[in-house]
Amino acid sequence: MSAAAGAARRAWAGPGRERDLAVQAVKAALAAWVAWAVAGWWLKAPVAFVAPWVAVVLVESTVYRSIAHGLQQLAAIATGTIAATAVGLLLSSPVAAMAVVLPLAMLLGRWPRLGSQGVYAATGALFVLTGGPVAVGTSAARLAEALFGAVVGIAVNALVRPPLYLRDTEAALRDAVAETDGILRDVADGLTAGRWDAAEAGEWHDRALRLPRLVEQARSAVEWSRESLRANPRRRTGAVPPGEGCEDALAALDYAAVYTAEVTRTVLETAAEDRPAPRPHPALARRYAQFLCRTARALRLYGHSRFGDAREDELREAVADLRGTLTVLRRDLARATTDDPDEVATYGALLAQAHRLTDQLLPSGA
Repeated sequence: MSAAAGAARRAWAGPGRERDLAVQAVKAALAAWVAWAVAGWWLKAPVAFVAPWVAVVLVESTVYRSIAHGLQQLAAIATGTIAATAVGLLLSSPVAAMAVVLPLAMLLGRWPRLGSQGVYAATGALFVLTGGPVAVGTSAARLAEALFGAVVGIAVNALVRPPLYLRDTEAALRDAVAETDGILRDVADGLTAGRWDAAEAGEWHDRALRLPRLVEQARSAVEWSRESLRANPRRRTGAVPPGEGCEDALAALDYAAVYTAEVTRTVLETAAEDRPAPRPHPALARRYAQFLCRTARALRLYGHSRFGDAREDELREAVADLRGTLTVLRRDLARATTDDPDEVATYGALLAQAHRLTDQLLPSGA
């Protein structure tokens, strides 16, 4: 109950996922009510329940999905209804007809073009065989009411506050950037202070391992936003789909997630009490911490530049500064590295990831 109350408060407080879900629920109820009022109450159709049933399930998360799923669902219902009607008229026993039709309907429902709506082929067949005497007129009415319900569901979803998810996209991208920035700065603070605590390093690494999930959530939000604008009347109000900036941001975040995981893994292994290799010299650790801080700043500015904030000049300066720091760090690491293959491999991997991330933050050069 507390979770439900919290969701209700968030929906009332302002725009967000909870409010979107509440609006979609109300729209689904409205679509079902309109379909039943017309088909059942006004026209008194023989199988009027089909119209609100189809209408309520087609108030989808995007207008495009309502249309696509509506066409697939109508095709599936028509397939099952026609097959069941034909077999039901040939066989006098509904049980025998069901034994023949249902396996066929299930197989037809697996047709890839029907997608997730293929199950309605079997559902349509069951409605025919369990709804009384099989008759062509009743089956035709059932198909007509399914078509009407689909039209109502799609119309309500398209005309009554059609869903858009541009807000969710920006929030997801900002969350991923903020978490990456926070991890890098925490690691930098720890290296600057000379803290080599295994428990703290483990927490940093656990957070870094969750970064790919945040990036994937951001990628999913971008895809949802683009789909929500397809066939959406609200696009005419100036809503712009996520562009190349979002793709660039996702690519940079992918690199940042890999790089951050490598950094935190190295710190965790170095902080382990049973690790035989010596820890980096304090001056070298501070130099690397400085590089991490500048990486975090460049990533943060990169996020601002891709979210519409005019900070391109600052970003170029930050990346140029980051490249200069990277050059110095590479020189210092080369001087400090011994002939130990493990040490060479570790620093080499970190430097390679750092170079890729730096280039990704400003592909055109600084």
